[in-house]
Amino acid sequence: MSASLVAAGAPIGELRRWARTALKAAGIADPVREAEWLLAHVLELPSHALLLEGERAVSELQVERARALIGRRASHEPLQYLLGTQEFRGLDMAVTPDVLIPRPETELLVEETLRAIARVSGPRLVDVGTGSGCIAVAVVRERPDATMYALDISAPALAVARANAIRHGTFDRIRFVRTDLLGAFSARARERFDVIVSNPPYIAVGELDGLQPEVAHYEPRVALAAGADGLVYYRRLLREAPMLLKQGGCLIMELGYGQADSVMSLARTSGAYDSVVCRKDAAGIERVLVARAGSGGAVA
Repeated sequence: MSASLVAAGAPIGELRRWARTALKAAGIADPVREAEWLLAHVLELPSHALLLEGERAVSELQVERARALIGRRASHEPLQYLLGTQEFRGLDMAVTPDVLIPRPETELLVEETLRAIARVSGPRLVDVGTGSGCIAVAVVRERPDATMYALDISAPALAVARANAIRHGTFDRIRFVRTDLLGAFSARARERFDVIVSNPPYIAVGELDGLQPEVAHYEPRVALAAGADGLVYYRRLLREAPMLLKQGGCLIMELGYGQADSVMSLARTSGAYDSVVCRKDAAGIERVLVARAGSGGAVA
């Protein structure tokens, strides 16, 4: 069934069948569920109501909107960008093509950050490369006494993060700063933090085009690419963080698949951290590095 055969006045059921067929033909892994989500968005109905109202006629405008969204998804534009949202740790986060789509495994960064500040009163934290702001917002939601700096080099990304902070009532406790990594802070400043947390870019440039189309063609490369070996930002953060952490403070970073040994080695050979451990995600992959700063201060 082609899109041109779905005319104004056609029933919702016909539109559903067309949408499923189009997404299946495009190789979308779950065409039935994604068609339901997209059509529910277009028709402004709960997903379960699509079946109940299957005989209801659709308007010309609704057909055109459905055709546009289904066509974009068939081209592998991420579903989250089309719907404008992604759930993260129970929060509905706004997302746009200016930010990386929050992943379930990134929730482990929030868990480890909350663990690190569990016994700290009024903790001070930095989220480096905040993107959508999902980490900063989630942490501050669960720790109302926290002060968070959310840093990003991208002004459009910071705009999304601000919107999410407003949406979830955390805007007054998050300070948004446009900067390259930790560049906004001077090592000579008195500011020191309990946690510096980051989900940095960690994909080797040569591997980008081999990623699934949703990632390679649509998500912002500035949030993905990390030099020839994927370790550029780990090296910088491991070098710069000790100068800004309190004694016993933690640098907590998400790791790419297979990167744990390399990043742990970088942390240990720096001499700036008293302990370096990795936490595994639900799939058993070493996903988060927690490096606790000692009293040695800056890395040479």
